[in-house]
Amino acid sequence: MINWGIIGCGNVTEVKSGPAFSKVGGSRLAAVMRRNAELAEDYAARHKVPKVYTDASELIKDPEINAVYVATPPGNHAEYAIMSIKAGKPVYIEKPMARNYGECLSIIEASEKHRVPVFVAYYRRTLPGFLLVRDLIAKGAIGKVRHVLIRCFKSPSQEELTGKLPWRVMPEISGGGHFFDLASHQLDYLDFLLGPVVKVKSVVINQAGLYRAEDFVSVSFLFPDNIACTGIWCFNASPQSNSDVIEITGESGRIRFSTFSFEPVVMENNEGRKEFVNERPEHVQFYLIEQIVRELSGGSKAVSTGTTAARTNRVMDEVVAEYYRTFA
Repeated sequence: MINWGIIGCGNVTEVKSGPAFSKVGGSRLAAVMRRNAELAEDYAARHKVPKVYTDASELIKDPEINAVYVATPPGNHAEYAIMSIKAGKPVYIEKPMARNYGECLSIIEASEKHRVPVFVAYYRRTLPGFLLVRDLIAKGAIGKVRHVLIRCFKSPSQEELTGKLPWRVMPEISGGGHFFDLASHQLDYLDFLLGPVVKVKSVVINQAGLYRAEDFVSVSFLFPDNIACTGIWCFNASPQSNSDVIEITGESGRIRFSTFSFEPVVMENNEGRKEFVNERPEHVQFYLIEQIVRELSGGSKAVSTGTTAARTNRVMDEVVAEYYRTFA
């Protein structure tokens, strides 16, 4: 039995991940940790979790806990992941893996030294709609891939407009702005689909002045086999401009889908136009957690590891490097 402990039982764990740990066979959620004792007790009561901690080190030292899920903001990922690894406990880390590539490498180094596996919550690698896109491309439904377009426009939150900044736009906690939070999913999925990024050229700016982090990013990527990619992320757009699109163009067709809103997958090729359901599971991390539990129980390998996830941090660091040098 894999007995999980969660460090940081915030919003992401309420539906996306937390309940899945006890719904996967051979797995259960045995403990949670949050610094605020009242909130930790409330979470445990609602999710029927037997143990509650306010100190991460105490949860990690619990002899019953044999795997740890780090679901804090990225600023604490490396610290808690390495602490878990040194205790001999496999660790599953929320995305992005850490604030920067250097912190990712420190986690990987500890993992290799202590021979403890690391997994990262890039769950789109396991979701049916995203696997469908992979399979359509693999069977040649649109021919050889020529170009990928990512368009992610989002209007500022009320918090940002009133100066009550969320941690996601505080680089000292998140590593960057919303680009690190949202684009990380898209870039990891394209890594899964096409292979590691070969080249990056970017324009990174702050247009609205609501916070220090970047709020507009335009990037040209090159993937293996000369597959070009253009990505545009704008986090100061009007609500009417909000969009969430990935479009993959091949030599004989194209595929269009969303990253976050689970719109139908649309394919257009010589045979016409087809729509496919993009299923959103009740708990979106279920399939990845299931894979991780299977690997930890001696079965097949999970598809999202520290090694694969670190590549996304490397790319994001390269994208924003020049922008953040101005603050050095």
